[in-house]
Amino acid sequence: MDPITVERPRQAPLACRDADAVESRALLTSELLCESVDLRAGERVLDVGCGSGNAALAAARRFCRVIGVDGDPALLELARRRAEAERLEATFLEGGGCDLAFPDGSFDVVLSASGAVLEGHQDRTAAELLRVCRPGGRIGLVAWTPDSYLGELLAATGTGLPSRPVPWGGQERLRELFGPDVAITAPRRNFLWRFASVEHQVELFAAFHGPTMTALQALGPDRAGALRAEMIELAERFDVSEDATLVLRLEYLEAVIHKPAWR
Repeated sequence: MDPITVERPRQAPLACRDADAVESRALLTSELLCESVDLRAGERVLDVGCGSGNAALAAARRFCRVIGVDGDPALLELARRRAEAERLEATFLEGGGCDLAFPDGSFDVVLSASGAVLEGHQDRTAAELLRVCRPGGRIGLVAWTPDSYLGELLAATGTGLPSRPVPWGGQERLRELFGPDVAITAPRRNFLWRFASVEHQVELFAAFHGPTMTALQALGPDRAGALRAEMIELAERFDVSEDATLVLRLEYLEAVIHKPAWR
């Protein structure tokens, strides 16, 4: 197959030095996703909604030819810096999951470690993931289940997926999005997220987690306190530490979708 040629955009200035303070602490889900899709060296891989590069860099560690796309220039700059620091080869481009700027069948594997599930137009995003995946290729997704910590946090902050009432994090919705002729395996997995305390986790999210930051700013100081209190209650409910630290139990759906060879 011919190599992908892309034009690298000019690097954007870093908007926030710690923009990936939350995302960079969730590397494990991306590493496990790459194992589940059974990446092979030399495969062409696209990471959609790549953020600061967790899944893209996990694929690059496996000697794949990787492109990551995201709509946030600051996170893309961090992804480039991380790749440079680890001496990994990956290209990072600005773009959204609803309109991927690649020809049909450009990639052997399409990944998204929770970035694509936050796109506002689920049907269009799923169609784009299928379109740029070659016939016989694989799509690997991480999606937070509705009753998980992050699923409930997104609901509390008002950043669920308003375009459809049913989120990606269920097999029925995945079948609806990707169609009856794909093979889907989507086991529920658990990931433990560790923090110094409940208050530490809430403050970290308030400062660096995009959906939480947006919600708190929109509420204003008077109503933001109520949301913080709800976040504390939510974290305590999912805490499995049994000591003064916080260990959040996160459940998520890890979906591997096999595109038919004839499609």
